[in-house]
Amino acid sequence: MVMIPSQREIKLAWTSSKIRAGIWVQVQVRLCDMNCIPIVVRHKGDPDAGSIVLKLDRGSRGCSVLSQVRDQDGLPAWMYGAGAELVPDGEAEAYIERQIGWDPDLWVIEIEDPHDRYVIDGDII
Repeated sequence: MVMIPSQREIKLAWTSSKIRAGIWVQVQVRLCDMNCIPIVVRHKGDPDAGSIVLKLDRGSRGCSVLSQVRDQDGLPAWMYGAGAELVPDGEAEAYIERQIGWDPDLWVIEIEDPHDRYVIDGDII
């Protein structure tokens, strides 16, 4: 008898493992490329364990800045860095520059997504 895993089991298998930061970034670049969503790796961090900051540029509406964290169960999640509301580009950039100053191993990924097509791979906490 062949056991077919459920979507939940597949998601848990993907999110519960600790994927190297460099590989996660490569996957995001590929996914965005396949979906014609502009993405730029603005700052390369430690390929194995670097933290990740994601800037979602929503065009004239502003930007969201998210930092990758772990939730209470150890699963990957995201936390707003510059506030839950969209912020002006200058505020987003100031936050990112401060983070790079504190952590030079940080990855900074910027995605231009004015139509909200990019789907983040974890919960926002």
